[in-house]
Amino acid sequence: MLDEINAVPVASIQGLRVEFQTKDGPVLGVESVSFQINSGETVCIVGESGSGKSVSSLSLMRLVEFSGGKITQGKLIFDRKNNGTADLAKSNQVLMRTIRGNEMGMIFQEPMTALNPVFTVGRQLTEGLRLHLGMSKTQSKNRAIELMRQVRIPEPERRIEQYPHELSGGMRQRVVIAMALACEPRLLIADEPTTALDVTIQAEILALIDRLKRETGTAVMFITHDMAVVAQMADRVVVMFRGNKVEEGPVAEIFEDPQHPYTKALLAAVPKLGEMTGKQYPEPMKLMGRPHQKIQPISGTAEPLLEVKGLTTRFPVKGGFFRRLVAKVHAVEDLSFTVNRGQTLSLVGESGCGKSTAGRSILRLIEPQAGTIVLDGKDIMAMNERKLRMARIDMQMIFQDPFASLNPQMQLADQVAEPMYNYGLYTAQEKIQRIEMLFDRVELPRSFMRRFPHELSGGQRQRVAIARALALNPKLIIADEAVSALDVSVQAQVLNLMMELQAEMGLSFLFISHDMAVVERVSHHVGVMYLGRIVEIGTRTQVFENPQHPYTQALMKAVPIANPSKRKVEKDLNFKSIPSPIHPLGYAPDPSKYQEIATNHFILITDSGY
Repeated sequence: MLDEINAVPVASIQGLRVEFQTKDGPVLGVESVSFQINSGETVCIVGESGSGKSVSSLSLMRLVEFSGGKITQGKLIFDRKNNGTADLAKSNQVLMRTIRGNEMGMIFQEPMTALNPVFTVGRQLTEGLRLHLGMSKTQSKNRAIELMRQVRIPEPERRIEQYPHELSGGMRQRVVIAMALACEPRLLIADEPTTALDVTIQAEILALIDRLKRETGTAVMFITHDMAVVAQMADRVVVMFRGNKVEEGPVAEIFEDPQHPYTKALLAAVPKLGEMTGKQYPEPMKLMGRPHQKIQPISGTAEPLLEVKGLTTRFPVKGGFFRRLVAKVHAVEDLSFTVNRGQTLSLVGESGCGKSTAGRSILRLIEPQAGTIVLDGKDIMAMNERKLRMARIDMQMIFQDPFASLNPQMQLADQVAEPMYNYGLYTAQEKIQRIEMLFDRVELPRSFMRRFPHELSGGQRQRVAIARALALNPKLIIADEAVSALDVSVQAQVLNLMMELQAEMGLSFLFISHDMAVVERVSHHVGVMYLGRIVEIGTRTQVFENPQHPYTQALMKAVPIANPSKRKVEKDLNFKSIPSPIHPLGYAPDPSKYQEIATNHFILITDSGY
């Protein structure tokens, strides 16, 4: 692949050093980094949070100054094609305004913050074209529609008049990509462009960036912490750690023969799809730096703990002048499954399929319209508020964002102790001993007990959330995307911790996720959700090694694998657009009918668009 690349450096970073001024003195964002990006080449910058990946890209765009950073050393050489080369580190902001958006485009991580909520998509797409290329109103509108077609946005003539909030996350990210490509830049910087996206949308967007790169010869600087995405996209890889480049090389060499200990640890921590083939039960990952780690399969039992039948949850849609009920969102429709003691059932699917709503409905944090929920022989749906409160001792939840689920004003020991205070289950002395035991269990030093959430990293905060969920000794834990926001190595440690606790304490997990490689690692059983229903359910081996439903097959095809020799091809991605789950008031959906294709392996036979 590298032979095909025309080796002309479009951008060359030489000895870059960036400092941020704080009350405690200067903090280094990047210490001394050098690499170059050639025409028609994708260079992936990988590393964990705080490694300096984004600081490098923001420095190249000279946007780092707007977030308190200062380039104190180094050169940023940019080939402007018709205008020769320029050292952007010394360029004034007038020249940078000409280059930004015109010769250099950027796709930001969070599309909702990159788009202006008060302007239409069309206005934001045409702004750069009129400013940099001097196009008329009609010309810029036609070009914007053409760009939207390029990034596969359906009905661009209608979408161009819409506002960002009217589009889905995947659509918004496509708009941001279209904006970045509007003026056909020499260099495209993509900063974690697919982190917040579903597997299928991610696959389409990665294929789109790769196709546009091949068609236009644009150089791509791709920043990510997802090693599977690196394997799919990169020609060359730059590995960063604590503000320094620690390794650089062609993608195949980095994956097959990594040299630096950090690169080796990073690759060892990546759950790879297919790793669990042939294994009957889930087991923790082997992590570097933990020589005494015991790896044992977690068998669990065949005894049901949670039985859910016909669970249905709908949300009202109000409209008109009097805010009357006009329709309903069918978020969860006729859902049935069983979670066994000491085992994990994972619910997987894309955003909006009803996974999280199902988890919250089981705890009755959202009130379902119909169905039965039986936990350890107790009917949860029949309980009044007082009985439900007591039943929640046995079922707890770990949320996706630990910073949002922890109280910023409370010390960590008090947050872990709070469930015990609420239920009055332990004496003062027992509480202290239990808090200490829980901190030990989640591998946090006891000195952290007096700290506040903002003083911890994301992974440490998630460990506190796990400790709090364990405080009352529950039988069932619902983990809603509990590791999706974490770095690769931290994610591996937290997953191992959850599996070790399951083996020790006989915990049952309902694991909600869209990360198929993580699901394969932790699950005993898997249910695939689409439009509020389970379309396929069975053991992990059945669903992953022999998927039968067309939607499950499409989902499996889309998952990037952390192996450069197993790249996905765009023609393999054949996704249908997901219909709306909003239905008029009189709509009565068909009940879910299943076909058993093997022992305890079921697929949905009602027609749901797939």
